[in-house]
Amino acid sequence: MKILYPDIKPYATHALAVDNIHTLHVEECGSKSGIPVLFLHGGPGSGCRSLYRRYFDPDKYRIILYDQRGAGRSSPHACLEDNTTQHLLDDIEKIRQHLKVEQWMLLGGSWGSTLALLYAQRQPEKVLSMILRGVFLGRQQDLQWFYQGGAARIFPDYWSEFIQPIRTGERDNIIQAYYKQLSSANEIARMHAAKAWSLWEGRCATLRPSPEVVSVFSEPHLALSLALIETHFFVNHCFIEENQILQHSDALKDIPGVIIHGRYDMVCPLENAVSLYNQWPDAQLQIIRDAGHSAQEPGIVDALVKATDKMAKQLSGNPDICG
Repeated sequence: MKILYPDIKPYATHALAVDNIHTLHVEECGSKSGIPVLFLHGGPGSGCRSLYRRYFDPDKYRIILYDQRGAGRSSPHACLEDNTTQHLLDDIEKIRQHLKVEQWMLLGGSWGSTLALLYAQRQPEKVLSMILRGVFLGRQQDLQWFYQGGAARIFPDYWSEFIQPIRTGERDNIIQAYYKQLSSANEIARMHAAKAWSLWEGRCATLRPSPEVVSVFSEPHLALSLALIETHFFVNHCFIEENQILQHSDALKDIPGVIIHGRYDMVCPLENAVSLYNQWPDAQLQIIRDAGHSAQEPGIVDALVKATDKMAKQLSGNPDICG
């Protein structure tokens, strides 16, 4: 079974001002002349971790990571102004141009898979290939599953804690109620809600309980940006048309891809990945039998590292890719 590559440090970091409000933290790791790959983190609002550099062979890839608007080390933190899916897609292109990348590979998990798919549909000529983990299609049925009672049937104990900050009369629309509370002027109530929101996601993300994953989601800086930005996006239907990704799946034609999804993913059920696979002829689907949603589960790590290794072999023969 494959494990993560050893920890590495960035060889370059950038503070990229994408408009008058937002400045993105961008870093480059691995080989300057390697295959360019952009890592798209989940959330929206979670940010990148050093762990995410380690899914790639640093001798073969030019690994580009960044924190999306309002997340991680990008500033201002947890900012909702000019923070929509369209802004995030524009940012990806600004990063590509700033780093003088002609074409690149995309690796995205959860919300990162959503962004990767939307970007590939917008600019397919810039995408060499994609590796997607824990696919999230951003449909209302997907939000209803996780935030309005579907996953609650699997995790009723966690669910009871998740809905505790919300008044009984507001529980028919959990996302809207959380957004209202997270937008309030009461800082104590905001942080209480943020932690409850983030913990629900962290607790449900793994097949087996993972104190490490729960600890990450409990960190106040991450919890606030994750909860506030996610609810902002979700009350606005992810700023996309309903079922937009599947309706425009023809744009993915000729883009090779690997879809990696845990069979017991309770955050983004497997149906997301299967529906995408059925409409993306150049993709392979790998269902990981002993995994949930998290990219840290051993079966997911094994599949991701094998996929990046295989993709490196397939792409390394193209003289126009590497510098």
